[in-house]
Amino acid sequence: MAVTLERPALKEKPSLKIRKPRNSWVAWIFVLPFVIVFVVFWAGPLLAGLGMSFTDMRSTDVRDPLAVDVVGVENYLRLFTDDLMRKAALNTLIFVVTTLPLTIALGLAAAVALNSGISRLPAAFFRLGYYTPYITSIIGIAVAWRFLLDPDAGPVNQFLAWIGIDGPAWLSDERTALPVIIVMTAWRSFGFDMVVLLAALQGIPKELYEAADIDGAGRWQRFRSVTVPMLKPALLFCTVYSSIGFAQFMEEPLVMTRGGPAGATTSASLAIYNQFGAGAYGYAGAAATVLFTVIVALALLQFRIGRRS
Repeated sequence: MAVTLERPALKEKPSLKIRKPRNSWVAWIFVLPFVIVFVVFWAGPLLAGLGMSFTDMRSTDVRDPLAVDVVGVENYLRLFTDDLMRKAALNTLIFVVTTLPLTIALGLAAAVALNSGISRLPAAFFRLGYYTPYITSIIGIAVAWRFLLDPDAGPVNQFLAWIGIDGPAWLSDERTALPVIIVMTAWRSFGFDMVVLLAALQGIPKELYEAADIDGAGRWQRFRSVTVPMLKPALLFCTVYSSIGFAQFMEEPLVMTRGGPAGATTSASLAIYNQFGAGAYGYAGAAATVLFTVIVALALLQFRIGRRS
């Protein structure tokens, strides 16, 4: 008698179904305030400036939009022949290329010093002292530095005179005006980089340093082979964030030098601000669009280089 064995029926695997969240309108309610602010205060003005950049709109044409003529790319071509705009672009490039590495170097040095505990004073004391200038009003700091560097009554020149040195007119000399603003900005901004890099330093596993000590690595070798590679994400963030801000610097020269002397401290943002103040909305819109494009391209390039490394 043959016996047939029946194979047990295989249970069907439950199908994975992606459930759509219910009441998605609740999420939109929470997102709506940001969307409104984004459109009104960022996307809206950006698109308006882009539209104006292709016209000859001036302040006198605001009440009569029909008087505005479309000039195409004429405003953009004018940017390359305008000596003031080219000077402002060069000043901005020098400012970014000089201030960015100086700020990051100061922030990294302060972060490493605080993380190693070289002082008996609490680390919170130094963190507060270094970070306070960053959260202080730029206008207030610029006014204070302008007073300190006053050629006649400023404490800096008075101290130099006391030791027998004739101090220069710091903010009235083309050779010193921009370097002074660079030093002031680096002093004010490195506290932010210090906080970010200090947090990254505290997240590095101690086992890596112990392994480096076993291999006989010195202090400089540990910093170069362990600390710097582990800080690359934080350094990339500081680089991108700071370069975006430095490319738009305006308040410092506006308060301290008004862009002078002879345009030596006029930045791209300050030049655009002056064009808007003069009523050349179309031309200023073209300059603002170019500056925005350059900043976006710079940030993308930095991200690309950072990911490769």
